Amino acid sequence: MHSDRARHALTILSLALGAFAIGVSEFAAMGVLPFYATDFGVTEPVAGHAISAYALGVVIGAPVLAVLCARLRRRAVLIAMILAFGAANLLGAIAPSMGLLTGSRVLAGLPHGAYLGIAMLFAADLLPRGQRARGVAQVLLGLTLANVIGVPAASAIGQTVGWRSLFVIVAGISVISAFMIARVAPDPDPAEGASPLRELGALGNRGVWLTLAVGAVGFGGVFAVYSFFSAALIDAGNAPAWAIPASLSLFGVGATVGNVIAGRLAAWSQIGGALVLLLGMIATALLYAAVMGSWPLMAVSVALLGSTAGLVVPLQTRLMDVAGDAQTLAAALNHAAFNLANALGPFFAGMALSAGYGWASTGYVGAALSAAGVGVLGLAWLDTRRRPGALVPAQ
Repeated sequence: MHSDRARHALTILSLALGAFAIGVSEFAAMGVLPFYATDFGVTEPVAGHAISAYALGVVIGAPVLAVLCARLRRRAVLIAMILAFGAANLLGAIAPSMGLLTGSRVLAGLPHGAYLGIAMLFAADLLPRGQRARGVAQVLLGLTLANVIGVPAASAIGQTVGWRSLFVIVAGISVISAFMIARVAPDPDPAEGASPLRELGALGNRGVWLTLAVGAVGFGGVFAVYSFFSAALIDAGNAPAWAIPASLSLFGVGATVGNVIAGRLAAWSQIGGALVLLLGMIATALLYAAVMGSWPLMAVSVALLGSTAGLVVPLQTRLMDVAGDAQTLAAALNHAAFNLANALGPFFAGMALSAGYGWASTGYVGAALSAAGVGVLGLAWLDTRRRPGALVPAQ
């Protein structure tokens, strides 16, 4: 019993380490953007194409790889995905031009959703049914810790040893994660009857689409605020230079705490937990708008906003119940949906800023998107009420 428990803990640690590598690469790449823009002699908006390229890779890779790998052993898929991710980061580290760096970021994004989705399913299967949300939250802890450590570390690395070393470090962490998974993770047989066709069944499941839409729309509220937070701190808050990475880290601290809370909320109620977190997003986004101009209060409000970022936990566990036997595709699509939120939030907030509504408008846009997420969540709840058979956990 104790040896099994220790093995399960080490397995989840190895999966979370892979999530940490992915989080550092995704979030910290934003922090070193000015450095590679300077190196390649391009403007920051052009350098930002590498960020968009990563999100594009996630959206494409998540469903495609999940379907293609349906018949394969999950442990082997996890090892292959995190090694491919590490290799893509190494390509980024040696990229001689902006175009090749952008291409490497597309490649790095491809295994993102498949790895995280399968890792969460893997962790959930290690625990009793009533504790699945805890397994999901523990894997996600790697992502949230990447926000706490990765963002300020990226800034320091970019200023001292160069931005390329960041991607080398990520590749190294990926290799360590793959080695640990190979050594400690169990290797169960694929689910009986698993096939690409069965996974594609998720695409015809209304409950899956409604759950994905909650994340794609509702979580856009977080990104609407966070994407422009640094600029607002400087322009509206007149924050000193040291306060920027410190304030960004506070978001990560909030997300780390919120991830633990989200696991407990999801164990209590998937719909109820998601509702609490979405309402928290609305309240903290409005608070952010209200305190605009005072950088310490802006930082506190963003830390509170970060505490709602665990929305992925109740949504992921709900997908396990509504997706039936299309678990892998649904889990991977969840991460594609959150990357869509990463596009929608900044897009609508950017429109408000371009229209001249000021930095506070990003908070109002964020609140509106999260409120729309509440509406979609209501539709998901009604769908379950009208179709009790919609909750069809995998056998």
